[in-house]
Amino acid sequence: MKPNRILVVLALCALLASPLSAQKHPISQKAVDRIVREVRHQLLMLPYLDVFDNLAYQVNGYNVTLLGQVTRPTLRDDAERVVKKIEGVEKVNNKIEVLPVSINDDRLRTQLYRAIYGYGPLQRYAIVPQKPIRIIVKNGHVTLEGVVDSEMDKNLANIQANSVPGVFSVVNHLQAPAGKGKKSKG
Repeated sequence: MKPNRILVVLALCALLASPLSAQKHPISQKAVDRIVREVRHQLLMLPYLDVFDNLAYQVNGYNVTLLGQVTRPTLRDDAERVVKKIEGVEKVNNKIEVLPVSINDDRLRTQLYRAIYGYGPLQRYAIVPQKPIRIIVKNGHVTLEGVVDSEMDKNLANIQANSVPGVFSVVNHLQAPAGKGKKSKG
């Protein structure tokens, strides 16, 4: 009987040493929610993040994928660095695009900022420390990202962006809560 016991012990040792046992237990929803909140917080706290940068992310268990566009390569690196330090994050896949350096795009950014945030009905968005309307310019093409209060504000931002000379195209990805800005039937 002794040889069978040794065989069982060896089989158990082999099972315990297998890669399956080295994996963490499935992550709880509470842990995912904590990682999501912490990633958002850390990205918003980056000192050089401004209205011309757009950072997004996806959390899949212990892994985080960073997305978006930035004007400075250091901001891309900083985003990855702060997310890697978050407790529970095992892997960071950095897919943030660094926008090309362009004098024309810089000029357009300034003009777009003035056209959108300087326009009367949209000026209230300029007061918030983290500007909710992100203005992404790449080779003369503009993408608006972020969240606004209503469909009307989304449309106004689009109109203002299209009014800037030298803009080749505008893609409006602004989001407005459903039902806001529409009249209700009474």
